[in-house]
Amino acid sequence: MKFILGTKVNMTQIFDEAGIVHPVTVIKTSPNVVTQVKNLSKDGYTAVQVGFGSRNAKNISKAVKGHVNGLGSFAHIKEFRTEGGEYKVGDTIDISTFAAGDGVTVSSISKGKGFQGVVKRHGFHGGPRSHGQKHSEREPGSIGGGGRDGGRVAKGKRMAGRTGSDRITTGGLTIAGIDVEAGEIFIRGAVAGRRGTLVEIKG
Repeated sequence: MKFILGTKVNMTQIFDEAGIVHPVTVIKTSPNVVTQVKNLSKDGYTAVQVGFGSRNAKNISKAVKGHVNGLGSFAHIKEFRTEGGEYKVGDTIDISTFAAGDGVTVSSISKGKGFQGVVKRHGFHGGPRSHGQKHSEREPGSIGGGGRDGGRVAKGKRMAGRTGSDRITTGGLTIAGIDVEAGEIFIRGAVAGRRGTLVEIKG
């Protein structure tokens, strides 16, 4: 299994050998360091924990410093489920493990949009714009009433609320290209999140 952590840079477009343009998301990464290897006998499952990025050492707790045991001052620590134990603590993982054409699954946190109404949050059409209606263009309409709801608001009713900042996993993406020197991966298509969002790539 292939995996690596990176951060979203932006979207751009690249041309293939046939001159066809493809929209791609640029993911900036650097070598990930293995901080822990979990096995079936001790932990109940097999996984590899990696550290990525850097931050000021004074902002890291003593517990985390003791856990990484001098391997670095990482900004992010994540683990990936694996089938076997081919890694050991201190190993580095870089983008050379991936190649153009590889299929990947990408996970990241989407952009936060704050408290939004039903039109933006759920795509409601709103009320009619004529025949005496007033200030109802973006209203949700009835939320209760009779019928199966029984005069109450049913669970799961689509209403206004906090939108975004959700973990989004997108499968079926393809790596369009890799720049090893710059440490950049070009993934065909869109990846959720703002610029600088942590991105988990699994192949």
